[in-house]
Amino acid sequence: MAALLEKGAILRERYEIVHLAGQGGMGAVYQANDLRLDGRVCALKEVLPELLSGLTDANQPLDQTIEQFYQEASVLARLDHPNLPKVSDYFSENGREYLVMDYVTGRDLQDILAESKQHAMPLSESQVLGWASQLLDALEYLHGQEPPVLHRDIKPANIKVTPQGRVKLVDFGLVKVLQPDDTRTVTVVQGRGTAAYTPLEQYGGDTGHTDVRTDIYSVGATLYHLLSGNPPKDAKERFLQPGSLIPLREICPGLSARTERAIFQALAMHPDERPRDIREVRRLLFGTTSSLGDGPALAPRHSWREVLRENRLLIGAAALLIVTATLLSLLEPPIAGFQIGNFWFGGL
Repeated sequence: MAALLEKGAILRERYEIVHLAGQGGMGAVYQANDLRLDGRVCALKEVLPELLSGLTDANQPLDQTIEQFYQEASVLARLDHPNLPKVSDYFSENGREYLVMDYVTGRDLQDILAESKQHAMPLSESQVLGWASQLLDALEYLHGQEPPVLHRDIKPANIKVTPQGRVKLVDFGLVKVLQPDDTRTVTVVQGRGTAAYTPLEQYGGDTGHTDVRTDIYSVGATLYHLLSGNPPKDAKERFLQPGSLIPLREICPGLSARTERAIFQALAMHPDERPRDIREVRRLLFGTTSSLGDGPALAPRHSWREVLRENRLLIGAAALLIVTATLLSLLEPPIAGFQIGNFWFGGL
């Protein structure tokens, strides 16, 4: 493993390392200060070229792999969406490649889920679907690029919620750019993803076909995990043991049938059986193909059962008043009516 950068190290005469923010098989992520823009905090994602060459075509020269990394990092730098961290720079220094992006404050959904389990308080359907709506906004934007951009590593640990409630899809380590004239994808940094969130077609790397439905599978696996508290069985196990994926409503009896059905369609083993795009996922989850809103405080439509449950006290009080009024009308003696001219005044 390559040596980590020390606190205070300065890269490109601009980025001062504050501390290590994360570490993985592809390198490390650091929090850094931008010395040219006072007060700006950014994240430096470090990629080791030897790992790049090991994960791409073995016959491809290292300099060609690095050139490909730069070409496709430039695609990321053009992205601009409120649910994505902005990539602002990319460069090479001391034999390592770097992406510079916004540093996202807040907690990732993996930590939020762990805390909810620790306190035996499962995440609510409305809360999870509120996050899902923002996640779908980000993916619809990525998939709508020309050519489309695939994330390929969607999971709770890669989804952050800022203190303002804004969802950010982070870690572009496995991003791919879908070439319109090719049936395969071209790697920015290739990888296999995390098993529980990875469909079968992604296990083949560049020998297999991945498209927007690959991300859709990962969305389904992520929502399954958030609602059930445990990740779904991985695709290989499901292939060998059909029926091993436990229905969500067996784990969460109060979950709506619509949500369970949408998630299971996204988790279909064959890509052709999944929703064809993010708009279709949104329709299955929410009954609409458009975003639920631009702000962070997004909430899904409630089912009639949820409405009854949340307003049961008001409904009970109204029912009691109706019953009381009915009984009083039956018990009180009728008052005779009388007529004045052409007008009749009836009794009670």
